[in-house]
Amino acid sequence: MKNQIKIIAGHFLKTTIRSKALVAIYIVWLLLVVYAAFTGYKTYTTQNALRLQFQQQARQSWEANPDKHPHRMAHFGTFAFRIKHPLSVFDYGMESYTGNAVYLEAHKQNTVNFSEAGFSTGLLRFGEISPAMLIQMLLPLILFFLGFNTVAQQRENGTLKILLSQGAGFRSIIWGNSLGLFTLSVLFLLPVALATVFLLYLQPLLPADGLVSLRSIYLLLICLAYLWLVSTVAICISASSNSGRAALLKLLGIWLVMAVVLPKTLQSIGSALHPAPGKIEFDTAVEEDILKIGNSHNPNDPHFKRLRDSVLKANGVDSVSQLPFNYGGFQMREGERLSAEVYNNHLQQLYNLYEKQNNISNYSAFIDPLIGIKNISMALSGTDFKAYRYFQDNAEAYRYFLAQTMNELQMEHISNVKPAHDDKPQIIGREHWREFPDFKYTHQSLISIAQQQQLTIMALLVWFFLSFALIYFIAETAKAL
Repeated sequence: MKNQIKIIAGHFLKTTIRSKALVAIYIVWLLLVVYAAFTGYKTYTTQNALRLQFQQQARQSWEANPDKHPHRMAHFGTFAFRIKHPLSVFDYGMESYTGNAVYLEAHKQNTVNFSEAGFSTGLLRFGEISPAMLIQMLLPLILFFLGFNTVAQQRENGTLKILLSQGAGFRSIIWGNSLGLFTLSVLFLLPVALATVFLLYLQPLLPADGLVSLRSIYLLLICLAYLWLVSTVAICISASSNSGRAALLKLLGIWLVMAVVLPKTLQSIGSALHPAPGKIEFDTAVEEDILKIGNSHNPNDPHFKRLRDSVLKANGVDSVSQLPFNYGGFQMREGERLSAEVYNNHLQQLYNLYEKQNNISNYSAFIDPLIGIKNISMALSGTDFKAYRYFQDNAEAYRYFLAQTMNELQMEHISNVKPAHDDKPQIIGREHWREFPDFKYTHQSLISIAQQQQLTIMALLVWFFLSFALIYFIAETAKAL
């Protein structure tokens, strides 16, 4: 049986490679790969250079501040920029639609802004040509075109009966042609892999926490598994169809459902079942809850008035001026804690809604492997929603740390007694700004990605094993006529 499979696979490759159509398709494919690699690398280098430059400028602006009151520095704030992962040259994912910079200041959580989609024309909604898109969307179409007529044509011209009479069973025929088509798919995958490796090599310094090599290996394995699945489906549909025309129509229908209908439909279903509030509605809800707590800038606010009384009582003093620390900084610290808690609670609720929306798409990986491939590809390339959320959470943690550090400096170095007209202003030295660490962007660990993509990984494993079951099922049910 192994020899039969080897002979059939070799015959498929020889026949297909001699085709003039394959030469034309491969040339167009190479041109698309070169274009996708060039535009991806240009976008990556341009965007990263700008973000690193602006991050450095934000730091220089922070350190250039003169001696001043620490609470003014908390309101002066800084910026956090999201640095692209090197593998974003392979899969753009959601990068064009999610923001890449956020202004960090005390008492307020700003949204991440300046997405590429916000500055582009409407053409972006038609999609971008990335190496991942070529493999996930275009290559299956090519493989369906090259494989739809393989067994169906043999059935139409009577060659299939001759093969079967010579001892080659349906199992060997399907296995051989599937391996032949899969080998052909690897020839299409090869220039994409080489282009990606070359682009990674061009980058002067790869981030250590990016684990680029390991992520690239996993991406390659996932692509190979996906192409094997596409190859087996193409041959099995051909083997179960009465004619090449019928096989082609079936395969085009499968591609249309997998690539267009299901993803768009499931997104709409998710948004309809779990509607998320808009930005204005979200900000209004946060502001209303913060107002219920109190205004930390108003010393006569009921909540903070009770807080002041309890602090005076705990320290055994009668007035704020007798406290061993600056009460204004203490009040700002408490207000920051409460407002951040309210914001994070609302943000978590919003994340939960997004998670419910995305789960509909994640579960659909069991009926549409393309969705699963996209999810894992984006996750490994650092371009999915989880990577964006990871940046947003890190930026918020840094903002909170900055605000509370400034409040603690106020508590430690600023007196409760307000200066007279001729006294020195209440300020601290600029060395404190320089000592405060800069924002450092980090990438998610592979363990975190694996935990987030457990459902998708399970779905793809199921599809991979089902591909073998499909071969045996079709081999048992297929007929020579």
